[in-house]
Amino acid sequence: MRSTHIRSAFQPAALALILSSLVCLAPLSPVFAQAITPVAAATDDAALVAALQGPWRSPANRARDADRHPRDSLVFWGLKPGDTIVEVEPGARGWWTEILAPYAKATGGTYVAALPDRGQANPEEDPEPAHIAFWKGVADQSIFGAVKAYDFGRNNTTAIPAASADLVLVARAFHNWARQGDTTDVYLRAFFTILKPGGILAVEQHRAPEGSDPRAGTGYVPESYVIDAAQRAGFILDARSDINANPKDTRDHPFGVWTLPPTRRSAAPGQPPDPDFDHRKYDAIGESDRMTLRFHKPA
Repeated sequence: MRSTHIRSAFQPAALALILSSLVCLAPLSPVFAQAITPVAAATDDAALVAALQGPWRSPANRARDADRHPRDSLVFWGLKPGDTIVEVEPGARGWWTEILAPYAKATGGTYVAALPDRGQANPEEDPEPAHIAFWKGVADQSIFGAVKAYDFGRNNTTAIPAASADLVLVARAFHNWARQGDTTDVYLRAFFTILKPGGILAVEQHRAPEGSDPRAGTGYVPESYVIDAAQRAGFILDARSDINANPKDTRDHPFGVWTLPPTRRSAAPGQPPDPDFDHRKYDAIGESDRMTLRFHKPA
């Protein structure tokens, strides 16, 4: 059972498995001083390798693997064959979708997308184009399988069935929720409900220095902001990793995290790109410094 796996005793074999998987656990700062249950990394399999190497993945997405470390991240989070995986706000056949949906199909699992809520009250943000683009991107069932998708948002968090998911992946969304009236707690309570007992909350997020304002609009939030919110929702922090750390990222860019690749913004939102903007400094940094966290819902 997953809950047994997540909270198993820390045996030497588990330590060897973690080391062999090249999972780097970041040391805990005083901010996070607490007892954390060690977890064994999941062993990846042929289906995961095939999904990562799949010819359906766009060249641009595959080029980002060097910065985003998908294999190591998924192994760290404990992805398993047959999992029901919920990806939150995946975009139009997003970067993770090209990996996770084929993997679910190949292993008898289920891929579920939590798409923007078409019943949301903000008329300035039309979610319909996101739904159209997503379904167009995953239309080939021979690759992506029988994908499921639900309208999901701060005012509609109950569409995805309770206790139905083995893993919920939240990739780079906390900075948006922090600015939307700080709705982070609303979303995390929903994920707690969606997950089965023992299920995993997997987080990848642009990381701000501790003490920074998560509502600053830079795209970065402090690691403690995410951890505190997850714990308020009832989650237990299993482990933190520096798999996706980037020490070159100073996190003080003129247009926030979007100054860096892959967005490479050169002007404020709503303004035309600046043809004279010098991207070289920011391209040399690469993609953002990101936290990689694993939580579980108690059994």
